[in-house]
Amino acid sequence: MNSRLVMLVALLLAISSLMNATLMIIDPETWYWMVPGVPDRGPFNQHFLRDIGFIYLLIGIAFLYGAFYPNNRFTIWLVPTIWLVTHATFHLWEIAVGICGPEFFLQDFPGVTLPAVLATWLVYVSKPGKINA
Repeated sequence: MNSRLVMLVALLLAISSLMNATLMIIDPETWYWMVPGVPDRGPFNQHFLRDIGFIYLLIGIAFLYGAFYPNNRFTIWLVPTIWLVTHATFHLWEIAVGICGPEFFLQDFPGVTLPAVLATWLVYVSKPGKINA
């Protein structure tokens, strides 16, 4: 696998997660009203948003670290990827059971589903035994 592409995707996930975390932690109310679909899913809760912000902070740090330390990528990226995939699966479940309409799939895709897909790919290409990860 092209190591430049792996680093680029890892940095993209790291930077976007860190930016998301920063706003969620520093100004959760702005984040709440700014992100499409969030107000449709429940009332504003600054404590909950900051908690999730700290998760994104850890995710961003993990992908940033792994971008520069290839020998540790698989291990460091596995848990954040599991969280991202679980998060995306939960959003899909909300659509499947009718809590949210199907239009939420497209609305959620860039910030929820795509990061999970990209992270899964990074874990796959970085697993032990892969060449040039």
